[in-house]
Amino acid sequence: MRRIGASENQAAEIADSVHRSQRELSRLRRREHELSALFSSARELAELRDSDAVLVRLVQRAHEMMGADLAYLSEFDPDTRELRVRETSGSVSASLPSLRVPPGRGLVSAVVESRSPQWVSDYSSYTKERHDSGVDEAVSAEGLVSMLGVPMLTSDDVLGVLFVGNRAEKSFSPEEVSLLSALADHASVILQTTQTLRSLQESEDASRRNLQSLTAHLVERDRANTVHQELVQAVLAGGGFGPVAETLASALGRAVAILDDHDQIIAAAGLPLAPGMLEPDAAIHDAIAESRRSGHCVAVAGSGVRAVAALSAGKRHFGAMLLGDGEFELGAVDFRTVERAAQVGALLELQQEAASGADQRVRSELITDLLDDVPERRSDVERRARRLGVDLQLLDTLLLLAVPGDQQTAAARALSRHLDERTLVGEHRGFIVVAYSSAQDALEPEPERLRTHVEAAIRHPVSLVVPRSATAALPDAFVSAMRTARLLTALEITGMTVQVDEFLPYSAILDTDSHALGAFLRDTIGAVRTYDAERGADLLGTLRAFVRNNASPTRTARALNFHTNTILQRLDRLDHVLGADWREDERMFRLGIAVRLDELRERLQRR
Repeated sequence: MRRIGASENQAAEIADSVHRSQRELSRLRRREHELSALFSSARELAELRDSDAVLVRLVQRAHEMMGADLAYLSEFDPDTRELRVRETSGSVSASLPSLRVPPGRGLVSAVVESRSPQWVSDYSSYTKERHDSGVDEAVSAEGLVSMLGVPMLTSDDVLGVLFVGNRAEKSFSPEEVSLLSALADHASVILQTTQTLRSLQESEDASRRNLQSLTAHLVERDRANTVHQELVQAVLAGGGFGPVAETLASALGRAVAILDDHDQIIAAAGLPLAPGMLEPDAAIHDAIAESRRSGHCVAVAGSGVRAVAALSAGKRHFGAMLLGDGEFELGAVDFRTVERAAQVGALLELQQEAASGADQRVRSELITDLLDDVPERRSDVERRARRLGVDLQLLDTLLLLAVPGDQQTAAARALSRHLDERTLVGEHRGFIVVAYSSAQDALEPEPERLRTHVEAAIRHPVSLVVPRSATAALPDAFVSAMRTARLLTALEITGMTVQVDEFLPYSAILDTDSHALGAFLRDTIGAVRTYDAERGADLLGTLRAFVRNNASPTRTARALNFHTNTILQRLDRLDHVLGADWREDERMFRLGIAVRLDELRERLQRR
């Protein structure tokens, strides 16, 4: 300074100016470097090809430009409001790259909530309620002390947070916050672009799938309509199920068999048939059941059968259509074709049922007129019977079947197919009635075999009642059989063949309403049943023996192999359970009926 003639004060001022100039020059150079990095980042964004690679590079730039020990980017999930670490630079632990920060925890949540930069010089002294064990473990594993986070924003949403951290205590300057915010803006563009591209790709894929689906649907519809028209024409031309099987076999190039609901083949084409078509196994039956539930054609593996379709109309099932092996695998179009053919088959069955149903209605009306026996209509009844080939003079015996209401038509049809045409079958007053001649052995049906045949046809338990003899008039025989059938229903007994004699006189004197009969049994012997159930006793057995032995304690004791005193003690207990007046005539009469009816029910249920 002496050389330029400056004083000490002047020298100090000059030195201070030089230092300021050097600092400014250093700042400008750093700013130039930062701007250059930002421009480079902007160019990469403009040439965006691989968004993940650009995002990795941007986090690395934040790491380098901020002079931080670590930089990372957390992506915000708007559904769960969690923040998931997506990219890191400078990380030394395995916990940070997989870190998920729950809502309201950590410095990162404060950035999201405030939508503004947030920093902390010493994270250990950060607000306690913001701490989370998982976040604290990740911070500790990295050895982080100070952190700065800035939000990545769009006009409406927070996309994530860009972070830098140091392993020593540090305060962040406004210039550093501004620089990291600029980098965060670039990261926002990358994430937003990625989401837009992903959305566009998903839309394109969805549009392509929809177009393919629509094209396939149109092809399927055209082919299915063509085959359907051929099937309808085949049905209209007559011939029943045969033309349906032949049309389908020709269209699909494989054997086709149509079975009824008892696995009997009613039509076939494209011979020879596979073994599984002749004797369907469990897998085929399962597939048929699935087709009934879904209404669709179901694929099958093995037994030479490749697909089945149930012949169904609403809740009714008539059988199934089985398709064998062919030169090509059945596709969606083929399955649709089979389903259409199965629908046509069901319509055929309904058509045949309508024809037989008309005949069945005539026979049911004849049964009704026969059993109502109105003298003024007798000549008309006989005329209609002769038209059906039935001689009313020979009809002297009937059977009555208790069948669920929705199955009565099917049961009557099954009986008509099984019996001689001269036997009269019809529905009357909620029951199926079979009227026949006992004098003609060829017409007389075997009751138990008839009942099991009907059960197999409708797949439901059926009760059959046999009247006392052929000497009673048919209307009287029907009334006694009907009372017995109603008593069976009231006792909740089904699936057996019974004689009217077994239920006399109960069916004649008791109300056969199930609720009334149940109340009668509860009111008479219900208390005894309750006593036995609670104490493991058998007072009901004693009561039954007492009734059967004419209310004699001595005879009851002999019948049960007990001492008379034991029986007297049990009778005393019955006094306590039933009341002291239970042995009086009126109550004893009712108890006798209830006990015998209860025994009859148990005996029938053990059959």
